[in-house]
Amino acid sequence: MANSVVPTKANLLAIKKSLELSRVGYELLSRKRNILIHEMMQLIEHAEKVQSVIDGAYTEAYEALQMANITQGVSRELAETVPVDNGLKISYKSVMGVELPIVKLEQNDVYYSKVPYGMMKSSETLDNAYRHFLIVKKYTAELAQVENSVYRLAVSIQKTQKRANALKNIVIPRFTANIKFITESLEEKEREEFSRMKVIKTQKQGKEIS
Repeated sequence: MANSVVPTKANLLAIKKSLELSRVGYELLSRKRNILIHEMMQLIEHAEKVQSVIDGAYTEAYEALQMANITQGVSRELAETVPVDNGLKISYKSVMGVELPIVKLEQNDVYYSKVPYGMMKSSETLDNAYRHFLIVKKYTAELAQVENSVYRLAVSIQKTQKRANALKNIVIPRFTANIKFITESLEEKEREEFSRMKVIKTQKQGKEIS
């Protein structure tokens, strides 16, 4: 509470400095929040575009797989010849202190230029299904990157908003009230001191006359 502060000039200067820093902090947090919101809205728009594309890619991939199963049967042996893909790389970029992932898939010849299994036992429909699922994998990685970035930004925006609200609604009003209390207390002391000195001066002048 404001009246819990000792009304001294030193405290007044210290609280004024704290108030100034709090206002600067609030402005910085507001700017950070706005930048993060702008970044998140762009990513949400991008996510919607990727989602619309990936839905179609999944549909085409499963249709191609179904066609391959119809024409060639379930090719478990050929599927097992496909090597494990270790080409997924994750790095990060910072946006206002928020670490956002960058997901990359290495597009090597084994996966993107030719199929990894023998051509004698495969068919055009199986090759088509394989390449469709490569496209699905690409869009899935991209969507994962965007959705994770949106989540991280949303969490940071929420934390930033809480800190900004705390400064605006609690810290700054408290400092303002303390400054008002100390200022009024010091002014009251100055009035009391002025009245006291005036009385002393009057009494002194009275004694000199007598």
